[in-house]
Amino acid sequence: MKVDYIIVGLGLAGIAFAETLFKNHKTFVVFDNCSQQASIVAGGMYNSVTLKRYTPVWLAKEQLAVALPFYKSLEEKFNIKLDYKVQDARVLSSVEEQNNWFTASDKPALSNELSTELVTNNNNALKAPFKLGMLKNTGRIDTALLSKTYKKHLLDSGLLYEQSFKYAELVIKEDSVEYKTISARKIVFCEGFGMKKNPFFKDLPMQESKGELLIIKAPKLKIDFLAKGPVFVMPLGADLYKVGATFNWNDKTNLTTEAGKNELLVKLKSFINTDFEIERQLAGIRPTVKDRKPLLGTHHQYKNIAIFNGLGTRGVMIAPYAASFLFKHLEFQDDLPKELAISRF
Repeated sequence: MKVDYIIVGLGLAGIAFAETLFKNHKTFVVFDNCSQQASIVAGGMYNSVTLKRYTPVWLAKEQLAVALPFYKSLEEKFNIKLDYKVQDARVLSSVEEQNNWFTASDKPALSNELSTELVTNNNNALKAPFKLGMLKNTGRIDTALLSKTYKKHLLDSGLLYEQSFKYAELVIKEDSVEYKTISARKIVFCEGFGMKKNPFFKDLPMQESKGELLIIKAPKLKIDFLAKGPVFVMPLGADLYKVGATFNWNDKTNLTTEAGKNELLVKLKSFINTDFEIERQLAGIRPTVKDRKPLLGTHHQYKNIAIFNGLGTRGVMIAPYAASFLFKHLEFQDDLPKELAISRF
């Protein structure tokens, strides 16, 4: 079989690059062993402000200008709902936090993203005596449905091999690569945390953090916005909410833990006041780079071997944006943005 590309990994990066290839009439196959769960369990939220420090997200406007039409096209392609315009609300815990909110909302860079009017909380199930700060232009992408749907699409099309990729069997030629019975012009590794086992890119810097989340059922909570306190509480419909997330820099497994669950429960109970049941617990490893920007580029020796990785906590925003740059770099030799190119390390 001859194709233009082999893609290894089908998380957000792999999906974004595969769809970019499809739209540009390039042929490809994908190898994925389902070992990385970060894209499936991700919160999928998008917004333009980092609330921890009230700073603008790097190139958020440019990223969303690419990402939102990208997900819209997938909704139309598969007749599914992916993009939910859920408003984000910061649960303010003190007068000091109120003052910080007002100071931030007055900044020119944030004035279009943070409401200058605080909202009084009238929901007894939510502890917010110091009101709510509302963000604008926010939402969430249903990453679990996206992953499930895209995987089925590739399987039905005969383009997905559900197996581990064996690096030792990759044959690298001057203008192509061969893997088993497949010949391709180029190969792109989109493996997430799996990059640490990749002999071509394992030395690139990555700070992997494990994240755990809960799915709870809380019939009396009744919020239709994402409440951000010590953890986030995201409405999923049918009285279900996603609660997250933890950050663990030591545990590199996809296994859920009692410690993770207990941490989430303590933080959750600090700002909601209603009964709930735990439906599920999820875990995954976030592939995060120290400067919080992706890893794009080709191997220093083999220019037909490329990497697309390190999406971190804002993968739904940056994956389609970065995929377009990588495609143009591989097809037309366009320069990659310096902030994204692996040559920065």
